[in-house]
Amino acid sequence: MPTKVIVVGCGIAGPVLALLLKQKSYEPVIYERGKRSPEAGLSLMLQLNGLRVLSLIPGLVEQLPGMAVDQAMHYSIVQSDERVLGQSGFPGALRREYGHDMFGVQRPAFLALLSDTALAQGIPIHFECQVVGVEQEDGFARVLLNNGETDTASLVVGCDGLHSNVRTSLFGKENASFTGLTQTGGITASAFPDHKPTIFNFYGDGLHVIAYPISEKSYSWALTQREPETKETWRAMDAAAQDAVRNGPFSHLPFGVDCLMENAERITKFGLYDRPELKSWHKGRVVLIGDAAHPTSPHLGQGANQAFEDVYHLIRLLLEHHPAPNSEPSAAELSTVFTEFEAERMERTATLVRGARQAGEMRVVQGAENARARNDAVCEMWADEGAALQKARDMLQTEWVGWGA
Repeated sequence: MPTKVIVVGCGIAGPVLALLLKQKSYEPVIYERGKRSPEAGLSLMLQLNGLRVLSLIPGLVEQLPGMAVDQAMHYSIVQSDERVLGQSGFPGALRREYGHDMFGVQRPAFLALLSDTALAQGIPIHFECQVVGVEQEDGFARVLLNNGETDTASLVVGCDGLHSNVRTSLFGKENASFTGLTQTGGITASAFPDHKPTIFNFYGDGLHVIAYPISEKSYSWALTQREPETKETWRAMDAAAQDAVRNGPFSHLPFGVDCLMENAERITKFGLYDRPELKSWHKGRVVLIGDAAHPTSPHLGQGANQAFEDVYHLIRLLLEHHPAPNSEPSAAELSTVFTEFEAERMERTATLVRGARQAGEMRVVQGAENARARNDAVCEMWADEGAALQKARDMLQTEWVGWGA
C-alpha cells in the first residue's frame, strides 16, 4: 500500500505538496477548513523560484490565471518630491536567464486551479472539514476533525497557514503582534493602459502602493500605511468603506494611483501581524511548512514562493531517506527528514521574513524629510541595473539538488 500522508490545508502549499507526493507514489489526502471556491484574498506574485517548483507538475504553469511582468517602475508620490525614482527591466532579464517569469495571479482563481488539478489527479480533498488537533502514537499520527471524526496516516504536514491549528497543537497558542501597518487592496480594470506589463512601486509620506497586472486588463494593488490595529482578514470591506477609499484622499495621488483607487473593485483591508519565530517546525510524525511554519509580511512577495520551496525540499528529502513510498517510514527516518529539512530551510526563510519586515518599515517612513531620504535611497538602489538584477537573483535562488534539479 502507498504511504498515506495527511495534508492539512488546501490553500497555496497544500495542493502542490499533494500533487507532487502523488507523482512520487505517495497517497495524499487533504483536509481544508474552507469551501471549495474561496473568495478571500486578491492576488500574489509568482516568482521564478516558485514557478520552478510549479513547473514540476505537468501542464500547470501553462494554465496559470495571470499575467507576466516585463519591467519595474518606482515613483515618489510625496507631495513636495514627486518624481520617477527608477526603472528596471530585471523581470524580463530574469525570464531570459532562467526561463520563468514574474507572474501576477488572481488568488481565488489560482487556488481554484490548484484544487481542481488535485481533484483531477484523484487526490481526495475534504472541504469544510477542519483539523482541530493532532495526536500521535507509535507508527502513526491522528488528526482530529471538527465533525468529531478522526483520520490517521504515516505523517501529517501542516499547510494551514497563518492561523494554523496544527502549529497550535504542536507548540501551543501564541500571541500575534500587530506591526503597526495595515494594507488596503483592490483590483482595477484598465489601469496604466500606456505601459507594458509593469510592477509599480509608489512611495509616499507614511504610505506605499504596489501594483502589478493579473490579466491583460486588470491590475491588483495594495496600499500599506501606518494605522491603528485592524483585524487580520482578507475579506472585502463593506460598501460604505470601499466608497470611502475610492473617493478619499488617496484618489488624488499622482502617476495613476488616483485611477487605481477611483476605479477599484472589491476593496479589502487587513492588519499585518508578526508571529514568534519557531525553533523547530516538527514533532514526531508532524511537520509544518509555508505560513504555518514561517509566516511573513507581503513586502518581498515571497510568502507563496517560499512555501513552494518548502514543498520541493521536503519531498526531495523524503525521497532521499525513504525511497520506498509503498512502505511505512520509521520514526527515525522521518526525524532525519524533518531535521535536515529545517537545516535547509530555517535560515533562508528567517532571512526573508526579516527582509520583508525591513522593506515594509522602509517603504512607509513618515515625515517629508525622512520620505525624501528614503526616495534618494531608492534612486541609488535602482541606478545600477546590474546590481539590481544580482539582488533579485540572490533573493530568488535556492539550492536545487537531487530530485527535480
